[in-house]
Amino acid sequence: MTRIVAVIVSLSVFGYPRGESSPRMSPEPYMRVNPIVQQIVAAISEERIAENLKKLESFETRHTLSDPTHPTRGIGAARTWIFEQLRSYSPRLQVSFDTHFVKKQGQRLVRDVELRNVVAVLPGTRQPERRIVICAHYDSLAIVRGPDGQVDWTQTEVFAPGVTDNGSGTAAVLELARVLSQYEFEKTLVFIAFAGEEQGLVGSTLYAQRARQEGQIIEAVLNNDIIGTEVAGDGASANRVVWVFSEDPADSPSRQLARYVKRVGELYVPAMRVELIFRQDRFGRGGDHIPFNHEGYAAVRLTTPSENFAHQHSATDTFANASPAYTTLVTRINAAVAASLALAPKPPVVATERGMPLLGRGRSGYAAHLRWRHENPEPDLAGYVVVMRATTAPDWEREIFVGPVNEYVLEGVSIDAVTFGVKAVDREGNESLVAAYVNPPRPRATFQTDEPRARP
Repeated sequence: MTRIVAVIVSLSVFGYPRGESSPRMSPEPYMRVNPIVQQIVAAISEERIAENLKKLESFETRHTLSDPTHPTRGIGAARTWIFEQLRSYSPRLQVSFDTHFVKKQGQRLVRDVELRNVVAVLPGTRQPERRIVICAHYDSLAIVRGPDGQVDWTQTEVFAPGVTDNGSGTAAVLELARVLSQYEFEKTLVFIAFAGEEQGLVGSTLYAQRARQEGQIIEAVLNNDIIGTEVAGDGASANRVVWVFSEDPADSPSRQLARYVKRVGELYVPAMRVELIFRQDRFGRGGDHIPFNHEGYAAVRLTTPSENFAHQHSATDTFANASPAYTTLVTRINAAVAASLALAPKPPVVATERGMPLLGRGRSGYAAHLRWRHENPEPDLAGYVVVMRATTAPDWEREIFVGPVNEYVLEGVSIDAVTFGVKAVDREGNESLVAAYVNPPRPRATFQTDEPRARP
């Protein structure tokens, strides 16, 4: 076991030497951009995304309960076209329907339905068991209200073009499958168009539950939902910003994925700003990443900050009211993140098998002693990066490249006032997700007592 001790004097609680106004970043190669990832990002085509949006609009409705037998209209025609598009991109893509027979239930599932997710798998070369999921829902909805003002959920055949919600996410998934399938990656990439989102996240729930039952290792889920508008209903525009939602707590796997999206997305798409929203989804609403959260997977939602509620779930959610240029920028962020993760080493393990963090106070009792495990390290592994931040900071504030070791000591740094993490990096600069040291909750104590009886 290789051990490194860093002796740092006059540290603040952040671990910065006195007098420094900002962290000193290491010149190690992990800070470089990967030219392969740059090529992938550049290959994303706005023209193709626009074509996909127009085609999805042409089905008139993609309601989950619309007629599945019509050759050019409805959910059946749409899923067949998505299937054929995915199959045309590369012979290496394994395309299939993930089919479920769902019973009538609740308000929105007004009859039994055969639900089909469309799945395309690009197998990895070195770590095929580890999966990166890129997804969106392809079903659409137009709300019809009765004379009493209540939603009539039986109206399943009305015009529901759903270009922004969520043709935009579907078009992104298709374009990502087209471009990424021309490359080889260490990990497996999975592209999914879910059905049944508008009926309560049905398709994604059934997929995520089966993935957990099968013991699938899903390292990240990038859910794209409503990435097609750049002007909100009140006229506000944020056409160079994308929101990324991630569930609490502060160092959940999903929160680490969100931070990764910001770091890598802004590195490869500098025209865009990734704004982290520390909430599972928009207030009182949901998306297809949530079932993966429920199954313990790291999953985030990418969405526009410029929603136009007048067009959502209506006949006016059309191509004329969408922005292919904005969808393209968000798709490029997806491409950078998915490619980087699929090329990167697996994250180190920073806890024991019982879940206790491998973090202590060192021999002096006043240090931060970090340890980690990395079984079967990749042959191109360059080493590890220790990351640090104040407990109240939203993102990592300092990085230290420590090389190919599996422990590191920061003398004079309190583990009580700083949050730590470790990530792996290969010689091409591809970084894993950060594995954060999480303090497990202290169990609630119960004590047996023998209280004296009350005196009469």
